[in-house]
Amino acid sequence: MPVIDPEPSSQDTMLKGSAWMTAGSIFSRILGAIYIIPWMAWMGSYYPAANALYAKGYNIYSLFLIISTAGIPGAISKQISHYNALDQYATGNKLFKHGLKIMTFMGVIFGAVMYFGAPVLAAIFTDGDPRSIPVIKSLAVAVLIIPILSILRGYLQGYSDMAPSAISQFIEQIARVIYMLLATYVIMIVNKGSYINAVVQSTFAAFIGAAVAIGILVLALLRRLPKLRRLSRNGQPIANVNERNFTREIFQQAVPFIILDAGITFFNLFDQSTFNQFMRMFVNATGAQLDNYYSLFGFQANKLIMIIVSLSTAMAVTAVPILSGLYSKGDKKNIENQISNTLELFFFIMIPASLGMYAVAQPLWTTFYRYDALGVLMLQFSSIISILLGLFTVLSAVLQALYRNRLAIKYFVYGLIVKVVVQLPMIGLFHEFGPLIATSIGMAVVCWLMIRELHVIYPFNTGRISRRISGIILFSLIMFVSVMFVNWVVFHFVGNSDRIISVVVLVIEAGLGGVIYGYLVLKTSLADKILGPRVERIRRIFNIR
Repeated sequence: MPVIDPEPSSQDTMLKGSAWMTAGSIFSRILGAIYIIPWMAWMGSYYPAANALYAKGYNIYSLFLIISTAGIPGAISKQISHYNALDQYATGNKLFKHGLKIMTFMGVIFGAVMYFGAPVLAAIFTDGDPRSIPVIKSLAVAVLIIPILSILRGYLQGYSDMAPSAISQFIEQIARVIYMLLATYVIMIVNKGSYINAVVQSTFAAFIGAAVAIGILVLALLRRLPKLRRLSRNGQPIANVNERNFTREIFQQAVPFIILDAGITFFNLFDQSTFNQFMRMFVNATGAQLDNYYSLFGFQANKLIMIIVSLSTAMAVTAVPILSGLYSKGDKKNIENQISNTLELFFFIMIPASLGMYAVAQPLWTTFYRYDALGVLMLQFSSIISILLGLFTVLSAVLQALYRNRLAIKYFVYGLIVKVVVQLPMIGLFHEFGPLIATSIGMAVVCWLMIRELHVIYPFNTGRISRRISGIILFSLIMFVSVMFVNWVVFHFVGNSDRIISVVVLVIEAGLGGVIYGYLVLKTSLADKILGPRVERIRRIFNIR
C-alpha cells in the first residue's frame, strides 16, 4: 500500500523541501529587490515619496493578506500531513475541498473590506495620508484571489511536495515585476504622469503575479492527480466527519497561524503607526525627513533582509508537515531528533547569511539604492536582527506543528508587549534606530521563551547543537572578517558612491565569503554532520579532504 512516511528519511525530506523552498524564496526575493534599481531611476526626484507610499500600502496589505488567508494554508498543510500519516488520504482531500470553499469566501469578504474601508485604514495606519487610499484599493484586488493561491500551496506542501510552491513563487514574482516596471515606465517616462498613479499600478501588480501563480499550481495539481487518486483509493475510507466539524478543525488550527504568521507584520505596523509621532517628541524634523528615516529601515533595509529571513520561512514550511506526521504517530524520539536537525540547519544557513549581509552592506546598499551612510548602518543593524526574526519564524512553526498553539501565541504576545513598552524609550535614546532595537528586544524575549519551553516538552540534544553552532559561528566570523577587510581596502581607494564598482565588489565579496565558509564547513566535516552523507560528493568534486 503506497504511504507517504516522513519518518525514515525526515532529514532528507527536510533538506530536499528546504532546498526547493529556499531556491524559490531567494530567487523571488532577489528579483523583488532588483526591480528597485530601474523603478527608482524612473521615479526620479519623486522616489523617496513613492517609496514611502509603496511601503505603507504594502504593510497594510500584508496584514490583510494574513487575515484573509486566516492561517488556513498552514493549517491545511499540517492536517493533510496528519491524515496522510494515518493513511487517510481521502479524508485529507475532503478537508482540502472544504477549505477551498472557505478561502474563496474569505477572499471576497476581506477584499471588499479592504477596498471599501481604504479611507479608514489610511486614517489608522498612514497618519491620514490621502495618497495611500488608491494604493490600498489596488492591493484589495490581490486579496480577492491570494487565499486561493495560498491553499493550493498548502495542500501540496502537506504531501511534502515543495517544488510546485517554489516554482510558482518565482514565476509569480517575475509576472509581478514585469507588470510593475512596464506600468511605471509608461506612466513616468512615456506619459510624464503622476508618481501616485505609478505606485498604484506597482501595487496592483500583486494581483497579476497571483493570477499567474494560481495557473502554475493548477497545472501542477492536474499532473499529480492520478497519483493523488491512487493514494486516496488505496488508503482508509473517508472518516465520518461532516462539514461543520471540518470547519471547526480548520479554524482551530488556522487561528494560531494567523497570529504567528503576522508576527513580524504586527511589529512593522506598530513602527509605521507610531514612528512619526514618537520621533517628533525627540527630534525637529519635517514630514519628508521622517518619511525618509522610516523608509530606510521600514522598507529599503527590510526588503533586503527579508531575502535571508525567507530562508527560515522555507525551513518552517518544510518542517511543519514532517513534524506533524511524526506527532500523529507518537514518535517522540524522532521528533526530538527532527527539532535538532531543524535548528542546526537554521543556524548553519542564517548565521553566515546574516553576517555576510552585514559585511557586504555598503556595496549592496549602493547597488540597489545609491550610497547612503545612514542606510548602510540601518542595513547592517537589520541584518543582525534578521537572525531573531528567522528564529521566531522557525520556532513558532515547530510549536504549531506539534500542536502547542496556545504556547506559541502566548509567548508572541509577551514579546509584542515588550516591543510596545520599550519602543518610546528606545526612540528617545537611539532616534531612528529605536524601532529596530525595540524589535530585537521583543523578538529575543519571544525566541528565548519558545526555545526554553520546546526543550521542556521535547528535550532535544542541546549539547550537540551547541557544539555545532560554535563551529558555525567561528567559521562565519572568519568569513566575515575576510570580507570586511576586502571591503575596507577597496572603498578606501576607490570611494563609495560608484554603483558599477559596487556591483563588481558585491559579486566578488559574496563569492569570496561563500568560498571561505563553504571550504571551512567541508574541510572540518561540519557540513556532513548537519546536511548528511550526500555532502561527501561535493567534497570529492572540489578535492577537499
